[in-house]
Amino acid sequence: MIKHIVMWTLKEEAAGATAAENGVKVKEMLENLNGKIETLKHIEVSVDIFAAVPDCNVILYSEFETKEDLEAYQIHPLHQECVAFVKQVVSGRSVIDYVI
Repeated sequence: MIKHIVMWTLKEEAAGATAAENGVKVKEMLENLNGKIETLKHIEVSVDIFAAVPDCNVILYSEFETKEDLEAYQIHPLHQECVAFVKQVVSGRSVIDYVI
């Protein structure tokens, strides 16, 4: 099982919205992938973060069966739509992928 965790820090204002507004949009976009990408087994997204080092506005936790499944998710057109928006509003990103 592959665990994929991403933490984003958002720009204070971007794409005509505040960081909080964009955080909600990122959350909704990512959660809408659930059930639409076969290799995505589980996804959780939160904007209600009360402790993080470094600070972040949005966190994603997702699960995949294999590394190849994660790679397929990352290049999937629906995921790439999310990526395009996130790139407009993000100022920082941390990621970790691990196997259990």
